[in-house]
Amino acid sequence: MEGGEAASLLGERDLGQLAQFKTYRRRWVLLAAVCLLNCSNAMVSAARGAGPAVLLAEPPQPELWLTFAPVADKTAGYFHISLEMVNWLSIVYLLISIPFGLVATWVLDSVGLRCAVILSSWLNGTGSIIRMFSVLKFLSLGSQNYWYLFIGQCLCALAQPLIIFSPTKLAALWFPDHQRATANMIASMSNPLGIFIANMLSPALVPEGKHIPLMLGVYAIPAVTACVLATVGIREKAPPTPPSASATNSTSQPFFTGLKMLLRNKSYIILAVCFGGGIGMFTCFSALLEQILCEKGYSNEFAGLNGALFTVCGLVGAFLLGMYVDRTRKFIESTKICFCLSALASIVFAVASRFRHQAVTLAISSSLFGFFGFAIYPIAMELAVECSYPVGEGTSTGLIFVASQIEGVILMILLQALTVRVSEDPSSTCALDQDGALEWTTPVLVLAGLCSAMACSYVIFFHTDYKRLHAEKNSGDLLKAEDASTADIPEA
Repeated sequence: MEGGEAASLLGERDLGQLAQFKTYRRRWVLLAAVCLLNCSNAMVSAARGAGPAVLLAEPPQPELWLTFAPVADKTAGYFHISLEMVNWLSIVYLLISIPFGLVATWVLDSVGLRCAVILSSWLNGTGSIIRMFSVLKFLSLGSQNYWYLFIGQCLCALAQPLIIFSPTKLAALWFPDHQRATANMIASMSNPLGIFIANMLSPALVPEGKHIPLMLGVYAIPAVTACVLATVGIREKAPPTPPSASATNSTSQPFFTGLKMLLRNKSYIILAVCFGGGIGMFTCFSALLEQILCEKGYSNEFAGLNGALFTVCGLVGAFLLGMYVDRTRKFIESTKICFCLSALASIVFAVASRFRHQAVTLAISSSLFGFFGFAIYPIAMELAVECSYPVGEGTSTGLIFVASQIEGVILMILLQALTVRVSEDPSSTCALDQDGALEWTTPVLVLAGLCSAMACSYVIFFHTDYKRLHAEKNSGDLLKAEDASTADIPEA
């Protein structure tokens, strides 16, 4: 058996626990496979060509952290299709992810992590390869080449829920209690990292429409690599010896029994509504950032800078908070403080974005909004497992994802309905249509108000015990008692 590091249970390392729990170095291989897969799927989805004009016409996607208009136009021109058809490459992610999200939770908690990761890697890799068929001349369908692209997107969209739900399951099954939050953070944040890489790389890869085959080929490489790494590197459903007490009961509840338990868990419902709403707000902010800023005369380059700061600072915040929570176990306190600070940042942004020449304030507020908001994500996912234990990790995190999708759609429709048409402003940098530009004052203030309301509701109403940590502590106490009683038995 492969050598490993001794897992601690709430920081206690005694001989009884060393015999009971064990960690394995190959857990880092599994983490690397999930990270690469998550990053690859995000790059594939981000490279589908969604631009600002398209985003306003579509429901929000969880991976729309940044926008890049040039690729949407070049995609439409290369395949001789309309922007509406390019738009369907985005809509398919929503249409598939909500219903298949429930299936993905069942796969993770009933079939197992190994099956979920390998299945998602093959869906993602196959989808990326099929997308390349659309630019291969010997497989040309003429004007129907678009359907290769669409089918490939559908397969990648099927992989997405399985990938996004995997980090908490991986952390619970393979990592000791003092590394779970960090492992979850690394795997979860690889998704926005992939989107950031794709959105920086795609404009460079596609200066002209003829370079779209190069972009599809480049993004297929990590997808195929992740598929090979997952297939070869993940050999077991779970480690031979669990790293913690809770890992032995990770799938103890049947799927439908777990669903019923979650729907009766008041703390979990509050977390799902507030945190799901927070994800929806971040999606709206990311998708609408350029439209919000251009009406006040800010350039597309500045909007892109704000989006980059939003993402990069968010990754830093998630990394720091993940390390902190692994050491302190202060899940609730950390998420409440970060939720409130992100709400304050959203208020500052909402007010500053309604005035001209506030570039520094907007850049700082966007950075802080990302720093505190992104930091909540992996910790809240861990908290969902803590407050719902012994329900399976895939079910508890999957329902939050589905809730965030639904709330995001509602928010996007609401915010767009609150916009007002205004006459052309000489200082505006917006691409005007025949009816003029959109004025975003009311939607931005409403978004900040909803973020503040969600933060207040979470702070006031969310309270829970750390059920998984308590179970592990009780297990450790029991092991100590058994060791003590065994030591008292005289030898024959």
